[in-house]
Amino acid sequence: MVKDYNGIKKFKINIPKSVRMIIGILEQNGYEAFAVGGCVRDTILGRTPQDWDITTSALPHQVKELFHRTIDTGIQHGTVTVMLQRTGYEVTTYRIDGEYNDSRHPDSVEFTADLIEDLKRRDFTINAMAYNPEVGLVDAFDGMGDIEKKMIKCVGQPKERFTEDALRILRAVRFSAQLGFDIEEHTMEAMELLAQNLENISAERIHVELEKLIMSNHPDKLITAYHAGITKVILPEFDRMMECLQNTPYHMYNVGEHTIKVMENVPSTKVMRWAALLHDVGKPDSVTYDKKDPSRMHFYGHAHVGAEMAGPILRRLKLDNKTIKLVTRLVECHDDRPVSKGMEPVNVRKSVHKIGKDIYQQYLQLVYADFQGKSAYGKEKGYDGYLYEKEQFQYIAENHICTCKAELAVSGKDLIAAGCSTGSIIGDILKELLNRVLEQPELNDKKMLMDIARTMF
Repeated sequence: MVKDYNGIKKFKINIPKSVRMIIGILEQNGYEAFAVGGCVRDTILGRTPQDWDITTSALPHQVKELFHRTIDTGIQHGTVTVMLQRTGYEVTTYRIDGEYNDSRHPDSVEFTADLIEDLKRRDFTINAMAYNPEVGLVDAFDGMGDIEKKMIKCVGQPKERFTEDALRILRAVRFSAQLGFDIEEHTMEAMELLAQNLENISAERIHVELEKLIMSNHPDKLITAYHAGITKVILPEFDRMMECLQNTPYHMYNVGEHTIKVMENVPSTKVMRWAALLHDVGKPDSVTYDKKDPSRMHFYGHAHVGAEMAGPILRRLKLDNKTIKLVTRLVECHDDRPVSKGMEPVNVRKSVHKIGKDIYQQYLQLVYADFQGKSAYGKEKGYDGYLYEKEQFQYIAENHICTCKAELAVSGKDLIAAGCSTGSIIGDILKELLNRVLEQPELNDKKMLMDIARTMF
């Protein structure tokens, strides 16, 4: 029998049939059960929950007895995953956490029969709501009020919540970014006070939260992380960017603020947001001052410096190798301006060869976003060149114009079959053939290229 939790019975949300089934089976066997946390919050906000978590008065072994297929996901902390039609639903026993001595995990877990005691241990009020079709919404900490105020606020004392798990400090900013909410004053004060404790959190956990933040609709909330002292611990390079001015006619923001504008103007994909975040990371180490006007700054070679920095930063944050490689390539090339040598198709073809057809569209997206983060003068200067590059690349892609050796109409095998000796000469010939095709795309014909090649061996 479910206790009277003062649930808002008139409040109804749609929950999946499978979740209703799990709650129903638990209740039929004398236990309480509620959908809880982020799934309730997201449903109220009109968002689609990524998963549905259930909290119950049943002990883990009792849950396991009631369902045919279960996985001991975190049974020591009361969590059992119930499998229904290849989908997993985490079912966790009401619990009270013991002391936290590592800013990550409770030293002990005590099971309880009281839902409110379980909700008390949760991080933010918007995540401390539970829902049951019969009881309605249980909202003991005014999560609905904070949703209406668009506010991230800790359950109970913020210092206690952040001391329990320091990752919550970053999660507060992540939720603020994903939902477009502000952070409540006392919660923010506690974040600033305890941000250094993020040193105790694994890079893998930091990476997950930071990536969700920068891929959100509000990557500008990274500024909040900076002011709270969070980036000083998890991404000190961003602090240096925020403290690096850009005294140049092309810019109106410091490097960090410009970076935020670029992030806001690239697609919200993992590669593009990380590339935008790090595209100017080399500027603080590349500053020089104009000899004629010492107040004017230059950042010569910053893209190359940034590319050398990007790999170690992303490896430190435990990103996958594929993402690291793509982001590093984009940082390296983001400041290339092929038409600075003239608006000629050959210059764009050579640029596509240098940068790579596989990432050229992403390069153009980054160039566009870079313009959006500049001063009015900076936006205008060179923008016509960007539009020309974009137009020419579209022509190259649509017409399958050759820009690399793999797209040449002849191969090393063709050269050998025609009598060319093996060895480095083959690579040298193909390189020369490609140079000629980049200059004159119409030469990419097997007969014409073989005729040219025969003069070389």
